[in-house]
Amino acid sequence: MHGLRFFVLLSLVLNLSLNLNLDLARGSGLAERVIEHRLANGLTVLLVERHQSPVVSINFTFGVGGIDEHTGMTGVAHLYEHMAFKGTRTLGTKDYERERPLLEELDHINANIETHREQLRASSQDASGVDSPALQQLQQAFKDAQKRADEWVIGNEMAQLYQRHGAVGLNASTGKDVTRYTVSLPANRLPLWAVVEADRMANPVLREFYKERAVVMEERRLRTEDNPNGLLHEAFTAAAFQAHPYGFPTIGWASDILALTPSETDRFFRTYYGPGNAVVAIVGDIKPPEVIALIEATFGKIAGTTPPPPVVTVEPPQRGERRVEVEFDAEPSVLVGYHKPALGHPDDFVFDVIDSVLSEGVTSRLYHRLVREKRLATSVGTDPNSPGVRGSNLFTISAVPLAPHTTAELEAAIYIELDRLKTEPVTPVELEKVLNNLDAGLVRSLRSNGGLASQLAYFQTVAKDWRYLLKARDRIATVTPADIMRVAAQSFVKSNRTVATLVRSASARNTSPAAQPTSATPKAVTP
Repeated sequence: MHGLRFFVLLSLVLNLSLNLNLDLARGSGLAERVIEHRLANGLTVLLVERHQSPVVSINFTFGVGGIDEHTGMTGVAHLYEHMAFKGTRTLGTKDYERERPLLEELDHINANIETHREQLRASSQDASGVDSPALQQLQQAFKDAQKRADEWVIGNEMAQLYQRHGAVGLNASTGKDVTRYTVSLPANRLPLWAVVEADRMANPVLREFYKERAVVMEERRLRTEDNPNGLLHEAFTAAAFQAHPYGFPTIGWASDILALTPSETDRFFRTYYGPGNAVVAIVGDIKPPEVIALIEATFGKIAGTTPPPPVVTVEPPQRGERRVEVEFDAEPSVLVGYHKPALGHPDDFVFDVIDSVLSEGVTSRLYHRLVREKRLATSVGTDPNSPGVRGSNLFTISAVPLAPHTTAELEAAIYIELDRLKTEPVTPVELEKVLNNLDAGLVRSLRSNGGLASQLAYFQTVAKDWRYLLKARDRIATVTPADIMRVAAQSFVKSNRTVATLVRSASARNTSPAAQPTSATPKAVTP
């Protein structure tokens, strides 16, 4: 989660009622309004009644993401997210029994193609870049089989079914820690959702796999390889995490994506997408007893699965600064990160306060000093939980210099502000502003059913208890200036630091005009 995470944490309680006061929300009010139910197969269900309109919002969150991948399989969680919309044995197909042997034929031909290519590489026969006649024959056979398989596909049937019944916001996302599926729809269509999603959990079919794999490759090119910020963050994260899977890009390394197969992807699904690793949050015009009965009748039929394997790799302590440069024809920028504890550690809340003090709003320290006063930067921001929260992560500072200033000048100015945290106590006024901003965020943010469902499911998944929401503000309120000085002195040191700099390539520097100043934009006050 980017920015001041705790702005989000407690703001959910306002979704229960626009007139619910903050004191009630922090206490038993929220706990009494969230109904929790767990199926025998392990599926966790969180329900909240809100009868303002006859709609419901649903967030289906699985405890799986890039953190659960390994070398050779990076990007598989994201690829499966795409494949989950391709349908089931009943959705997306005209006749699955006729389609299935064609899908198996495709996989068999693809395996032969990869074997033949490996043999050519081993014998150096592909040096000319011209495919052998045998490989060309296999490729043509693959195209023919794909064409025959396509004849049985009903494209995008799942999305169209939802749309015909008034659903909006059908979407999904994959991150380092979780994968999420969302939709909002009329309350009387909740039975349709239950049948469709139970079928998707129990009977997914990885049809059009190779087409979608190509789509993911194109997404990687657009968002990473042809995007300076994407490249910078990928290089930065890979440098910061040398052992832990947080160092892998969520979208995957290109060679890994191209090597993924339907069988490997299906095996990953069977391991991580069982009901015991899932949380569904439903908020809106519902009667909880009826919803529980509905979910028991649909999802309850799905067999439980073995708990997925835990992530055992721990990033070892960093013992020296790491620096990386990325050349690109773009304006320079700098990204600085320091290792810090994961969600649940007592010092995690201290970093949340530091995040707010440094970059929340136009009066924050970094924005005031670097953007407004010294005119060194066009923008600056911090993130206390990059790239995820399930494992030890990073506190990051990102900034873009204002020409003619350089990233080196900007970096030095950032360190001055970090050093101030070690030696100068944060003032009572600043700490009061942190809490005032938090309380203001409670009024402004996440009043939708979808916002409440999202946060309940998220914290139930990553913190193993959605009640983490109730504890956040009180824990933040206990953070003292001494805590901030201690944590800053321990963590903001050179040996714990990774720095990535985006530099204009030599050819671009020789041909491009000098960079022009751009308008400065502060970090948003609301999440």
